[in-house]
Amino acid sequence: MHQASGSGRLRSRLDVGTDGRGAAAQAVCRRGRLALGAGLFAAALGCLGMVGCQKTETTPEAVVDVQAAKPVVGAIAEQIEGDAVLSPLAEAALAAKVSAPVKKFYVQRGAHVHAGQLLVRLEDQDLEAAAEDNRGAYEAAQAAYQQATSVQLPAEMQTAELNVKQAAANLDLARDLVKNRTQLFEEGAIAGHDLDVAKAALVQAQAAYDTARQHLEGLRSVGQKAGRQVAQGDLTSARGKYLSAEANRSYAALRSPIDGVVTDRPLFDGEMATAGTPLVTVMDTSVLIAKMHLSQAMVQNLKVGDKAEVTASGASAPIAGEVSLISPALDPGSTTVEIWVKIRNPDGRLKAGTPVHVTIAGRTVPDALQVPASALLAGEDGRLQVMVVGEDNVAHLRTVTVGIRTAKRVQILSGVSPTDVVIDSGGYGLDDGTKVHVAQAGDGSGDQGADGQGDSGGGQS
Repeated sequence: MHQASGSGRLRSRLDVGTDGRGAAAQAVCRRGRLALGAGLFAAALGCLGMVGCQKTETTPEAVVDVQAAKPVVGAIAEQIEGDAVLSPLAEAALAAKVSAPVKKFYVQRGAHVHAGQLLVRLEDQDLEAAAEDNRGAYEAAQAAYQQATSVQLPAEMQTAELNVKQAAANLDLARDLVKNRTQLFEEGAIAGHDLDVAKAALVQAQAAYDTARQHLEGLRSVGQKAGRQVAQGDLTSARGKYLSAEANRSYAALRSPIDGVVTDRPLFDGEMATAGTPLVTVMDTSVLIAKMHLSQAMVQNLKVGDKAEVTASGASAPIAGEVSLISPALDPGSTTVEIWVKIRNPDGRLKAGTPVHVTIAGRTVPDALQVPASALLAGEDGRLQVMVVGEDNVAHLRTVTVGIRTAKRVQILSGVSPTDVVIDSGGYGLDDGTKVHVAQAGDGSGDQGADGQGDSGGGQS
């Protein structure tokens, strides 16, 4: 145990001595390591600087992969597109012209009807009675007219002529009497009083003749014509009242003016129909009209008869149509031109009011220089440009003038020749003079149809 205790004290002293020397040695080591690290860091910086200088000197020129093709020459068709709404070729809203209860409906919604077919009948007993009353008055007026023109006026004329003849005879007698009495008075056979009486009778006979003659002349020139006009006026008035009553009675029966389909019937049998309220609506949907509005510039080259296609939601394929109307005047609100495109709808598959998309085939250029629509770029100044690859594989900007534009192809009027190679993919954002690598090159006819002509799809709107 003593030995152990002594050994412990010895180790403690040794440890104390060792710790002093160890701390000094550790400090020296740390300073050495710091110096070595600083040297290595400086050497690394030097190496990095040398490497950076070497990379700057040997950086290769950037090359951008693009797709390009030569322009093609072929037919390109202008296509004008727009949205429209289908409307029926003809529509008739049958409204009651008189207020009366509905006696009977003869059709339901969806029924196919023909022109002249009876659709609705209103209660019309009072109208029947009024028509009968006026018909009687009209027949009486006809009889009065016949009586006046065939009996009364000829009788008056005959009486006037007899009166003139009688007055003329009386006038002749009065003249002879005055002549005889004048001779007798001169011979002294009669008194003067008798001559005066004869002269007075002559004056009266002359007045009676003049009156009868004037009456006859009046009948011949005015009276007979006026009598006929009065009789004719009474007859016309009676006829007008009769026709009015008949018209009111006819209003109780509503007939279809067109062939079509019943699309609306708001009332039922027995309900009150108010004058002016539509009772049945009939539409002719065998032919539908797609009505659209286009700008004046877009319709300059359109004409009636131009071919068109109408695409409706849910339709398996576009429906062929043609332009049937081009409005001769601008819409005052939108300053656009209304265009009608007519399409056949014999099976009634399309419904009036359906929104559709219309594509109209406009003018066609047979030998047009064309590039893909994706090759067209917008310059900062608003001009249109394309990127052309030179023989040195460097892209150059070209300002171009375009003609007809479709969804896939663009007609080039100037700025590009048929031998140029035009970038159609990958050119967006490239600077003029950029080195490029053409990953795909050709004649630009990859998206043409089987007929070899340029694409005519897409269009303007």
